[in-house]
Amino acid sequence: MTRRNILIMGAAGRDFHNFNTVYRNNEVYNVVAFTATQIPNIEGRKYPAALAGKLYPQGIPIYPESELVALIKKYRVDEVVFAYSDVSFQYVMEKSSVVIAAGADFTLLGARETMLKSSVPVVAVVAVRTGCGKSQTSRKVVNILRAKGLRVVAVRHPMPYGDLVAQKVQRYATIDDLKKYNCTVEEMEEYEPHVVAGGVIYAGVDYEAVLRQAEKEADVIIWDGGNNDMSFYRPDLTITVVDPHRPGHELTYYPGETNVRLADVVVINKVDTAKPENVKLVRGNVRSINPAAEIIEAASPITIWNGATIKGKRVLVVEDGPTVTHGGMTYGAGTVAAQKFGAAEIVDPRPYAVRTIAETFKKYPKTGTLLPAMGYGEEQVKDLEETINRVPCDTVIVGTPIDLRRIVRIEKPAVRVTYELDELTKPGLEDVLKTFVEKFHGQLPR
Repeated sequence: MTRRNILIMGAAGRDFHNFNTVYRNNEVYNVVAFTATQIPNIEGRKYPAALAGKLYPQGIPIYPESELVALIKKYRVDEVVFAYSDVSFQYVMEKSSVVIAAGADFTLLGARETMLKSSVPVVAVVAVRTGCGKSQTSRKVVNILRAKGLRVVAVRHPMPYGDLVAQKVQRYATIDDLKKYNCTVEEMEEYEPHVVAGGVIYAGVDYEAVLRQAEKEADVIIWDGGNNDMSFYRPDLTITVVDPHRPGHELTYYPGETNVRLADVVVINKVDTAKPENVKLVRGNVRSINPAAEIIEAASPITIWNGATIKGKRVLVVEDGPTVTHGGMTYGAGTVAAQKFGAAEIVDPRPYAVRTIAETFKKYPKTGTLLPAMGYGEEQVKDLEETINRVPCDTVIVGTPIDLRRIVRIEKPAVRVTYELDELTKPGLEDVLKTFVEKFHGQLPR
């Protein structure tokens, strides 16, 4: 039988997971290549033989997505599998049109084939877009369950930007573990808050291997989703976070709408800073496709140490990178802090950006007058540091999930903004999780 030639379009996350779960040991298919986008410097290498299995003793090459059409012809690709997230329906269908015109089929894999079954209960926290507030929601869920005496382990959506074999299974329990695995800024932003709070969080490349190790020390596993991807594990409770600052995206982004349809609970976050009509619109959209979901309204109020350093000052605002690049937000917690505490001016960093940071602004021209905290490698962190210090400002406002001052040397006064989830309606997450624990009382410690 002739094997069907497959090309997987990805961004070093869902693409590898789909390969591992559906294609790795499947002799019906021959995966000829991956393509890469969204994240810099992940093409030009291979998905290694040590992870790819016996059918791929040479590994599988990873190319830039810009070569997609040429690759379809070169490898006589029968089927292209789209496997990354946080993109509009228009974007997905544009890619589909390119693939179909080049002569291949276009495929999206579903939940049944790609969600792994855990031996312990799973709570999945996912979102409609990057930057909705999923991370603080995950942390709140972890804290509630830990307060009930449960051993809670978080598993984070993958960010394998380094040595893929070494990153097969990663366990983070201390700050030193972040150094051990040479984490990027983007990785630290997700792992560090869990570790600082005394928790354990896993990540990696092979998510079945990750799951089996995490199960050994967990009563409950929290899937801490990334971008707006679906859970890699079959959830017993799905919590989806939506954002009224981007009303309508819950119906027009992939796979964000899927997450709304899968949700047992929908958290409408940031209602305190969104227009009431947008909150109402988002609620109506959620109800139109998932009338059974419990809806919780919440805020993510900011906390800042020494707001006096902002008032009347010319400030540089540094925001979470993914949120304001492919997430499409033109402001974040740092911008809110600048406005709330009376900054005289938000200085535009774009004229002062160097090298890879300047390239980021070219790729994402609608970021506005803020600086994305890009740090996908040592070179980019250095460029970020130089850019920050070149901007003529009085104060730097750090709106990233981690204290960026620990990673880069900032030569000007700098203040950090933090934020946690604050539920505004009842029933809330405490009530939802009480019901969840009661449902699994036979499996969970008493």
